Amino acid sequence: MSVIVIAFTTLDGVVSDPDGSAGTPEGGWMFRFGREEIDGDKFRIGSTLEKGVLLQGRGTWQQFSNLWPHREGPFAAQMNAVPKLVATRTLTDTSAWANSRPLDGDLVAAVRREDRDVVVMGSLGIVRQLMAEDLVDEYRLMTFPTVLGAGRRIFPADGPQTNLECLSAEQVGALVLTRYRRAAVQ
Repeated sequence: MSVIVIAFTTLDGVVSDPDGSAGTPEGGWMFRFGREEIDGDKFRIGSTLEKGVLLQGRGTWQQFSNLWPHREGPFAAQMNAVPKLVATRTLTDTSAWANSRPLDGDLVAAVRREDRDVVVMGSLGIVRQLMAEDLVDEYRLMTFPTVLGAGRRIFPADGPQTNLECLSAEQVGALVLTRYRRAAVQ
């Protein structure tokens, strides 16, 4: 089992409000380059979704559950078919998006118990909890050539030291997809 975090990010590491739905002044930055830059399986995560599980927080899940069930195409079919775990204390009805269910118990304990690969998409709070427990095995970051100077960053200034190894870097239109895994202990 691996934990894979995927995120849209700016050059300065900001991941907050990429689509502008939170209404922040700097939000909506991912659409400045067109929807075609983000459509489909740009993170190369499709094969992992076939046997894995998607983990999201309530807010991200609610956004995605309004979008993905209405999308078409091979990647949309994968997103709609994958089992989804929703980390929530308040949401009980997850019927809006097929194969979704609330996460049972403690987030970290549930991830440690999981046999399948866990893909965390969005959900910065979850990412931070998993980082703090050194449970993230891989980061797949789609970097936009934008510097915001403000916003929540994937790697916070007060976060744990993390040593990573670059697996790949690939230009995808105006963006760059990078894959990093936890560096081997030497």
